[in-house]
Amino acid sequence: MGVAGGELLIPVIVLLYAVDIKTAGSLSLLVSLPTMLVAFARYSRDGSFAVLGANRRLVAVVAVGSITGTLLGGLLLGVVPDLVLIPVLAAVLLISAVKLARHASASE
Repeated sequence: MGVAGGELLIPVIVLLYAVDIKTAGSLSLLVSLPTMLVAFARYSRDGSFAVLGANRRLVAVVAVGSITGTLLGGLLLGVVPDLVLIPVLAAVLLISAVKLARHASASE
């Protein structure tokens, strides 16, 4: 589903159901939550989180970035209009697509 569903789920909700991008983001989180809870339960049972202990610095950086992004996103939710959010989301999707294409062609 991508980054909090943003790479696939949010555009699908916006395009297919014609809801605003802020509602689509909230719906994406709501849909992703059960998936994340089940995955967390499964991975914690089979010891898959042990690799996180070996990569503590990376885990810390990702956690700080995630928390910072969540806080900033929450604060900007009522401030930034949809006319700004949609082009930003489109740019993120394009950048992700280019990076994915480069990664795929480099691994061949």
